[in-house]
Amino acid sequence: MTDAPTAPPPAPTVEAGPIDYVVVEFPGSRMTGEGLPMLVDLVDRGVIRILDLTFVRREADGSLSGLELSDLAPGDVDLTVFEGVSTGLVGDDELSDAASVLEPGNSAAILIYENLWAAPFVSALRRGGAELVASGRIPATDVLAALEALESE
Repeated sequence: MTDAPTAPPPAPTVEAGPIDYVVVEFPGSRMTGEGLPMLVDLVDRGVIRILDLTFVRREADGSLSGLELSDLAPGDVDLTVFEGVSTGLVGDDELSDAASVLEPGNSAAILIYENLWAAPFVSALRRGGAELVASGRIPATDVLAALEALESE
């Protein structure tokens, strides 16, 4: 008697952490690079995973143009660690949204990242039957202003 073929075991479900984005504006097209070591540290420690990193510039006429890493940081800032970090998640709509918040003549980094720290938490919740039904961001400046207002009452 021949054993009937069996289907391979299902692949384990990979839980993703929450995905966020930030648009960081820089005067002109010059970055100091001061925040880059912190970003690299977050990646190295497995806190976040960068899904996309795009650099753009809003021209004086309001149009948007892409920037290369070499356009942003002449000198001591080493951005080569970020070369090729692109999933294609930043499309024309996202670029237009970014352009709408930039001052003419300034540049921006658009960063999409996964919060890896939260993936095990999300997985545990789902195993327990829970489902994330809402999430959001509160700007830190709003929280600080609210706390300050509460303290002054």
